[in-house]
Amino acid sequence: MLDYGEFRTLPHAVTLLGMSGVGKTVLSTALRQSENWFHYSADYRIGTGYLAEHILDNIKFKIMAMGDPFVADLLRSDSIYISHNISVDNLAPVATFLGMYGDTKSGGLNKSIFLERQDLYRQAEIRSMADVGRFISKSWQIYRCKDFINDASGSLCEVCDPFDRNDPVIRALAADTLFLNMPASEDYEEKLIERAQKDPKPLFYHPDFIDPILDDKPDDGADIEPLEFTRTLFPQLVAYRKPRYKAIADNFGFTINADDLFDKGYGHQSAPDSDRFLTKLYNVIVEQTKESDTAAENFDRYLESCHRRQQQRAEA
Repeated sequence: MLDYGEFRTLPHAVTLLGMSGVGKTVLSTALRQSENWFHYSADYRIGTGYLAEHILDNIKFKIMAMGDPFVADLLRSDSIYISHNISVDNLAPVATFLGMYGDTKSGGLNKSIFLERQDLYRQAEIRSMADVGRFISKSWQIYRCKDFINDASGSLCEVCDPFDRNDPVIRALAADTLFLNMPASEDYEEKLIERAQKDPKPLFYHPDFIDPILDDKPDDGADIEPLEFTRTLFPQLVAYRKPRYKAIADNFGFTINADDLFDKGYGHQSAPDSDRFLTKLYNVIVEQTKESDTAAENFDRYLESCHRRQQQRAEA
């Protein structure tokens, strides 16, 4: 087992797993600010790289449907243009496009459009994860960022097979990064559920999860209140995703409880800086490789990817 000093000098690349709100983006931001880690936001890449055209088309459709001839004529004549303002801290345009199933009179989407957008998001998320290896290289070549954090979407566990090493998403990420699952404590999980039910957000759902729920619902979403429908799904979604996150970590990576990762709660001030994060990561790896042959194999594979990056950068 290499010592911490050697571990610290490696060019790290870590993929974070966990529910939205558990602290993946907070941690990623803290690492970027403390030691210039490259922060790869999956949802930012999804919105700007693969759903941008769909997002803008949806905005234009909404504007044209308002029936304002003044604005409509300006759009038709290309006198004005529409652009989104997606950023790592503002992913609202992605969520707005994804939308919620329900009555169109209440801002919902009918079943056909809802499922179509779910599939578009799934394809975009898969493609964004296939880009990670290329962005690891770009982050060094352009910005000279030694380390890389993949702030994965909360739905990563739903666009892959957590048990299949040959799954394209698993294979791509395992080749270059270390999977790190960040399960929340029971108390904080309850707070996540409470927050999500108070302010429901559009989310991606695996077909095995959402199809049975939609099966007896009207195709046009009539009389289904979108916010209420989404509100009732979140506790079920947490229960559905938890074993999938755990399976990815057990089979291909490692687990660190969010309570142990964050110093005091889950806020911005409690996120560890780069040195503290790597210390905690190293201790978890040491502990779990002693307990599991699979974890030891996962770490050996990760070391190979780190050493390969070191060699490539030395030769560049």
